[in-house]
Amino acid sequence: MSVMALALPLMMFAQDEETLSLDQQIDKIFGDLTGWFVNLIFTSIPISDGVSIPVVLIILLVGALYFTVYFNFINFTKFTTAINVVRGKYDDLEDGGGVDVSPDVVTKDGDLLDTIRVEGPDGDGEVSHFQALTAALSGTVGLGNIAGVAVALSIGGPGATFWMILAGLIGMASKFTECTLGVKYREIGPDGTVYGGPMYYLSKGLNEKGLSGLGKVLAVVFAIMCIGGSFGGGNMFQANQAFSIFETVVGPESFFYGKGWLFGLIMAVLVGIVIIGGIKSIAKVTDKIVPVMVGVYVISALIILGANISEIPRAFGAIFSGAFSAAGITGGIIGVLIQGFKRAAFSNEAGIGSASIAHSAVKTKYAASEGLVALLEPFIDTVVVCTMTALVLVITNFDGSIMAYGTEVPNGVTATQAAFETVMPWYRYVLVIAVVLFAFSTMISWSYYGYQAWAYLFGRSDMMGYIYKFIFCLFVIVGASISLKSVIDFSDAMIFAMLFPNMIGLFFLAPVVRDELAKYMSAIKNANL
Repeated sequence: MSVMALALPLMMFAQDEETLSLDQQIDKIFGDLTGWFVNLIFTSIPISDGVSIPVVLIILLVGALYFTVYFNFINFTKFTTAINVVRGKYDDLEDGGGVDVSPDVVTKDGDLLDTIRVEGPDGDGEVSHFQALTAALSGTVGLGNIAGVAVALSIGGPGATFWMILAGLIGMASKFTECTLGVKYREIGPDGTVYGGPMYYLSKGLNEKGLSGLGKVLAVVFAIMCIGGSFGGGNMFQANQAFSIFETVVGPESFFYGKGWLFGLIMAVLVGIVIIGGIKSIAKVTDKIVPVMVGVYVISALIILGANISEIPRAFGAIFSGAFSAAGITGGIIGVLIQGFKRAAFSNEAGIGSASIAHSAVKTKYAASEGLVALLEPFIDTVVVCTMTALVLVITNFDGSIMAYGTEVPNGVTATQAAFETVMPWYRYVLVIAVVLFAFSTMISWSYYGYQAWAYLFGRSDMMGYIYKFIFCLFVIVGASISLKSVIDFSDAMIFAMLFPNMIGLFFLAPVVRDELAKYMSAIKNANL
C-alpha cells in the first residue's frame, strides 16, 4: 500500500509530462527554477496608485545622469573625438608609453604580470579600436533592437521611444566610464591573451582605494551574474527569437516547425565553432557581420520611412505626446518611462559592465581612448537603430493593425516583421536572415563575456574554457525551446543583476577615469592632432 502511495504521484506526474511536448517540458522546468530570482532582482518601489518603479532602473538613471555631469557632458562634447579615434586619426599616439597598472600586482621573472604585453607598433592588446567596437556592438545591437522595441511599445505606447532615446544619450557617459576602467585594469597573460572587465577593475581598482575586501566581493558577484547573463540575454533570448521568426517564415509544413530544440542544436554547433577561437576569432567574424547587418537593417527601415515620409511628423508627435500624457497605458507616464528605460538598458547595456570586457582587448596604450570609442555604442544602438525600429512600428500601427498599446505582444519579432511587411511583403525572408545573424553575433560576443567571468572564478586553463563553452552551447538549445516570457524575464534579471556591483565600483573609480581622460586629451593636444 505504501509503495502504491509513493508511486501514484510519480505516475500522475509522468502522465502530465506525456501531454507536454519536449519544448513545453523544458519551458516549465526553467520557469519553476528561475521565477524567484526574477522577482528578487526586479524589486520595486511603490510610487502611487499601484504604480511602482524597479530599483535597478533608479540606479541606472541616477548613475547615468551622475556620470554625464561629472564628465562635463562627455556624451556630446567628445562625440567627434570618439569618431576620430575609430577612424584612426590618433593612432600615432600609440607608439611608446603604456597603460598604468596597479603597483601591488604580482611579478613574474622580474616583470609585472599586467605589463606582459603583445609587443608591436599597434599597441598592447589583441584587437583594433574598430574590432573592439564591432565586437561590443554585436553584443548590444541585436534582437533587443528588433523584438525588444516592439515589446516596449506594446506595453508603453509610442511614448516609450522618447525615454528610450534619453536613456541611450545619458547612457553614453556610463559606457565611457566602465570601458575606460576595463582597459586601465586589464591583465595580459604570458601568451598575449587579454583578461579584463568589471571583475578586474572592481577587485584591483577598489584595492587601490583601500577597499580590498569590498572589491573582491563585488568582483565575484559580478562574475557570477555575468555568467548567468551570458546564458540568458546573451544566449537564450537570442536563440528564442531567432527560432520564433524562423518558425513563422518556414510555416507549419516545415520539418523544423515546433522543434525549437533542433534549431537550437544547429545554432549551438555553429556558435561552438566560432567561440573556440577566442576574441580574435570572434572579432574577425563580428567586424564583417555587424556593419553589414546593421547597414541592411537601417536601409530597410529607411525604405519604410521613405514610403511613409508624410507620416513621420505625426509619428514624432505621438512619441512626444505619449511620453508625457500616456492615456490608456498602465502606470501612466511612469509606466511609459519604465518601459523605455528598461528596453534601452537591455539593448545597449550601459552601466551593466559587459561591454568593458570586449573593449579591454583593444590595442591601445591609453585607457580613455577606448572609453571614448565605447560611448558611441549607446548612440548607434539606441538613438539610431532602436529609434528607427520604433518609428517604423508607430507609423505602420496608426490603424492598430500591428499591436494594441497597453497590451504586451506575445512575440516582439513577429510584430516588427508585420510592420516591415506593410511596405515590403517579401521582407520576412530578409528579416529572418537578419534576425539569425543578429542572434548569432550577439551569442558569440556574450560567450566571450561569460567566459572571461568564468575564467576569473575558475581559472584560465583550457579545460575550464571548454567546460564553459560546452555549457553555453547547451543553453542555446534551451533558449530555442522555451517561451518568450520565461526567456525575457530571466534575461532581464540576470543582466540587470550585473548592474549592482558594477555601479558601486564606477562611483568609487570615477576619479581614476577623469585622470585617464585628462592624460589622453593632453597627449592629443601636445601632438597637435
